[in-house]
Amino acid sequence: MSPLRRTVVEVTDAALLGTSQSPTPPAPTAPAPTTLGELRDSGASARPVKAEIRDNLLARLAAGEPTLPGIVGFEDTVVPEVERALIAGHDLVLLGERGQGKTRLIRTLVGLLDEWTPVLVGSELNEHPLAPISVWARRQVAEHGDATPVGWLHRSDRFGEKLATPDTSVGDLIGDVDPIKVAEGRTLGDPETVHYGLVPRTNRGIFSINELPDLAERIQVALLNVLEERDIQIRGYRVRLPLDLLLVASANPEDYTNRGRIITPLKDRFGAEVRTHYPIELADEIRLLHQEAQTSWLGGQGFDAPLVPEHLVEIVARFTRLVRESSQVDQRSGVSARFAIAGLETVAASAVRRAAVAGETRPVARVVDLPSIVPASRGKVEFADSGSDADDDRDLEVLEHLLRQATAQTFRARCAGLDLTGLQEHFTGGDTVESGDLVPAAALLGQLGTIPHLAQLLGRLGVPEGEQSAEQAAAAVEFALEGLWLTRRLAKDTDGARTIYGA
Repeated sequence: MSPLRRTVVEVTDAALLGTSQSPTPPAPTAPAPTTLGELRDSGASARPVKAEIRDNLLARLAAGEPTLPGIVGFEDTVVPEVERALIAGHDLVLLGERGQGKTRLIRTLVGLLDEWTPVLVGSELNEHPLAPISVWARRQVAEHGDATPVGWLHRSDRFGEKLATPDTSVGDLIGDVDPIKVAEGRTLGDPETVHYGLVPRTNRGIFSINELPDLAERIQVALLNVLEERDIQIRGYRVRLPLDLLLVASANPEDYTNRGRIITPLKDRFGAEVRTHYPIELADEIRLLHQEAQTSWLGGQGFDAPLVPEHLVEIVARFTRLVRESSQVDQRSGVSARFAIAGLETVAASAVRRAAVAGETRPVARVVDLPSIVPASRGKVEFADSGSDADDDRDLEVLEHLLRQATAQTFRARCAGLDLTGLQEHFTGGDTVESGDLVPAAALLGQLGTIPHLAQLLGRLGVPEGEQSAEQAAAAVEFALEGLWLTRRLAKDTDGARTIYGA
C-alpha cells in the first residue's frame, strides 16, 4: 500500500530491532571450505572488492531490484550517479547539507558486497587465502600449504567508518609502531611490529570517512597513497601493502571554506563527487517519515503503539519544507531530516502522555499535539542573525507561524470542497468547544454531540470504516476545527494548555 494512502504510522518496539541502518544479518551457515586446498578445489578466485560490488550491482539492475534499498527521494537523482560511480570503480565523496542521508546511503553500500568472503584465519587485514599480501600471511601459506585454515567473513563485518575530527592521527587511520610487539623482542625494523589502523583493517571492504574536511590537512595527505597507489606507508617502514577497498567520504559544502577543506590533491583522487539533497517532492518527505517511524521508539509502555493520523504526518512534512525555505533560516546550515523525524516523535509522545493521564485505550495524535514540536525542535534550526533573547522569541514566533501555515496548507489539500457547515453551525448559538493536550477524545466529542458529515470527513482523511474509533474521530474533528479557524470561519482562543473554539 502506498504510504500516502496509509491512515496512520504505527510504531512498535519490534520495529526498533529491524532498523534499516543495521547490517544485514548473517546467513545461518558460512560456505563449506575450511582449508586453502578445499577453497582452491571449489573453483574460488580472488576478486577485487570493486569488481565484486560492480557485479552485484549489475545483477540487481538486471533483475529490476532496488540497488540501494531504504534510500528515499534519491531514485532519479543521487542513486543513478552513485551507480555509475560504482560501475566505474570510483571512490566517491558525497557532498550535501546535514541530514540528507549521506551516512545512510554509505552504509547501504554494504549490501552490494558478497554475503560471505573467504579470509585467512587470524589475518588482521582480512586477506584472501588465494592472494595474501602481508609477510605473516605469506609465511602461513608457505608453512601449511593446502592445510592453511580458511574462515569466512560476512559482509556486515567488511565495513569500517571514522568520524573525522581534528585530533584524528595517522596512526588511527593508517597505523603505527606497536610498543607491545617491540617489548616482546621484535626489532624496530620488523614490519610485524606495526599496529594497523582502521583503513588497512577494512581491507577487502568499504571504508567511510564522515565529515572529511574536519580531518587536519596533514592527515589527509596520508590518504593520498591509499586512493591512488593503493598502498600504505608507516613511519618509514618499507611496507607495501596493496590494499583492496572502496573509500567513500561525506562532506558539507560549507566545510570547504569554513571549518576546513578537502585538500586539492585528495579531491583530485576521488573518482566521483555526488551532490545529495533534501526530498524534492512532498510525497518523498512523507515516505521518509513513514520509513523512519518504523525504526523509532515513541514510548507506549502500558499502551498500544501510538497512532499518528496521516494528515498530521503531512503537516509535519510540510512544516519541515517551509522551515527549509524560510528566509529567516540560515540556508547554509540546512534543516536536517532529523528535524521532521524528531517532530513526529514529539507529536506521538504528546499523544501517549495524554493517554496515560486521561486513561485513553489507544493514544492517537491530534492537532493539539502539534505545538509541542516548536520548543522541542528549536535547537535543530539555525536562524540568520540570531543571538539575543529577543531574537530567540522571534525565532519561536517564526516556527509557530510556519506550523500554522503547514496546517492550513494540509487542510486545504485534504478538505477542499468538503461540507463543514454543519460543524460550523454548532457555534452559532454561542457554544464553544474546549480542547487541550490533556483533553481526552471522549470529552472533546461530547461537547459537539452529533457531528454532521463525520463519515465523509473521516473518509477524506483516509480513515477506513473498520478503523473509525472515538480517538480517530476526535483527531479528525479537531483538525477540521483548526482548519475552520485558519480559514477565518471560527474563532480560537489559546490560554496556556487550553484551546477554545467558538463563533
